[in-house]
Amino acid sequence: MMTIRKAADRGHANHGWLDSHHTFSFADYYDPDHMGFRALRVINDDRVKGGMGFGAHPHRDMEILSYVLEGALAHKDSTGTDGVIRPGDVQRMSAGTGVVHSEFNASKTDTVHFLQIWLVPEKRGIQPGYEQKTFPEPDKRGKLRLVASHDAADGSLTIHTDAKVYAGVFEKGESAALELAPGRHAWIHIARGKVKVNGTELSDGDGAAFSNEARISIDGVADGEVIAFDLA
Repeated sequence: MMTIRKAADRGHANHGWLDSHHTFSFADYYDPDHMGFRALRVINDDRVKGGMGFGAHPHRDMEILSYVLEGALAHKDSTGTDGVIRPGDVQRMSAGTGVVHSEFNASKTDTVHFLQIWLVPEKRGIQPGYEQKTFPEPDKRGKLRLVASHDAADGSLTIHTDAKVYAGVFEKGESAALELAPGRHAWIHIARGKVKVNGTELSDGDGAAFSNEARISIDGVADGEVIAFDLA
């Protein structure tokens, strides 16, 4: 079964410096029908103006992925980690017993566009941790590249959740499929552009949930980039 979540139906908050769309309930946006999907709790589609960002703030017991689509995002946290995330990079922060971090646009002038993704961990109270890897576009072109998994398979980031996270980039004529084992579920998020998912055209910000499906096909339409989640 496929259930579509259109971009226009998401929560929206514009704070001037931050323009954010929420696929699931977050902060002041509350929708009891969209509290998450399986272990996937948050997909925030954020655009932050130059020189602005999120000041130091705490998190606990959450696996947080940052995926930059445009620009550069500077990160600093209480574990002593700091760095810059650019398109092609994926960052994982395990909040565990508690971590304080900040995220700022690394540019004074250009907007940074990124996805903030939260997954509920399988166990509370783990040691906080941080990891960042680069997955170049050629590795994602016309395929679903594993970027995060429970067992760090295929050079992916390690997440403390029974999930696999893939990224793919598709032009017209390019296609890939996500094969799901019995009892598994999936969420497909369109980060940019247009693709067809099981024959249905979806575009920027759209999402689709899948249960009781063995195979999900993704076909390029126009400069599409997708994030795919294989979930317990």
